[in-house]
Amino acid sequence: QVQLVESGGGSVQSGGSLRLSCAVSGSAYCMAWFRQAPEKEREGVAAIDMSDGDITYADSVKGRFTISQDSGKNTLYLQMDNLKPEDTAVYYCAAATARLYPGEYLRRYEYPYWGQGTQVTISS
Repeated sequence: QVQLVESGGGSVQSGGSLRLSCAVSGSAYCMAWFRQAPEKEREGVAAIDMSDGDITYADSVKGRFTISQDSGKNTLYLQMDNLKPEDTAVYYCAAATARLYPGEYLRRYEYPYWGQGTQVTISS
């Protein structure tokens, strides 16, 4: 069993930054951040393989978002810079306890464990 608790959401203006945190209880092979905007599908944003550190980003956030882990604190982070209004969504932390192939890192159905979500709102 893996339990996940996100924090760090909020409201900022376009061009601003936010850092999301996910406190992790339990072990996971792969962890990821997803987001879901109103009336849209939940989409993968960034993922990290906890064993080898392999990282994948969605094209829409490359160069702006950074996923990282602090194993000593059992915490996953998402640093979000140069935020845009289209980044507005509820952001979720997710964990998979099975090894994933790189092509699966951002597929929501590969992750059985989810946090409760944290709202991120970007104003123009």
